[in-house]
Amino acid sequence: MSSTTLNTPAVRTAPAYRLSTKGVIRSEWHKLWTLRSTWITLITASALVLAVGITMGSTYDGDDSEIDTVVFTLFGTQLSQICLAVLGILVTAGEYSTGMIRSSLAAVPRRAPVLWSKAGVFTAVAFTVSLATNIVTFLVAQIWLADTDKELALTDPGVFGALTTSAVSLTLLSLIALGLGALFRSVPGAIGAFVATVLILPEVLSMLPFGAVDTAMKYFPAQAASSLGSVARVEDAVAPGTAVFTLALWAAAIMAAATTLLKRRDV
Repeated sequence: MSSTTLNTPAVRTAPAYRLSTKGVIRSEWHKLWTLRSTWITLITASALVLAVGITMGSTYDGDDSEIDTVVFTLFGTQLSQICLAVLGILVTAGEYSTGMIRSSLAAVPRRAPVLWSKAGVFTAVAFTVSLATNIVTFLVAQIWLADTDKELALTDPGVFGALTTSAVSLTLLSLIALGLGALFRSVPGAIGAFVATVLILPEVLSMLPFGAVDTAMKYFPAQAASSLGSVARVEDAVAPGTAVFTLALWAAAIMAAATTLLKRRDV
């Protein structure tokens, strides 16, 4: 009597999915550039800086000769800062309003890489756009400022450094806004917190008649940023290196708090 042997087909198992940091960053890069708000906000921010720079240069009559040339040229960065801060908030809080954050965190259970990848991608984009806009605005404004007391070349001592530190301050302030967006998970709430922390609170504290408060205020985000973007050293302000370090600490602290809450809270 012969026996029949049944050959059981081998079962193929799907290879385990391995999540990589590079993949998370690529995903966040793709999400950032597929949003219409990204293009609108970045173009608006750059256009405002350039438009104000052209206006300042073309209407200069010598009345503001005491103002640093780079500061004078880049007055528009005060407007672009609002645009970049709103974009930073939309990068994080915007996903909560659309519900997309659930898909993002489901794909990355550790959660923290999602937030830090968003921060890394946004920082690279914000700094690159800000620096390029600053350089173009400075060069265009110099068309009208040539043969005046504000004539400067990009290669003159301190000029490129001032343009760069201006871009750094814009980027770090916007990164603070991004962190607030992750903390509050609400676009209006994060915008309100950014305005209150960066703009309103220092003005309120400045009314207090205490010398220690005046000293501490130099290390608030907006006040630290005001010492950057100038060829000459700004009086009664912290040194540029200290200002960058201060802004970086603010951004790191808020991002650390946002990361901790992201791990502990439900979506």
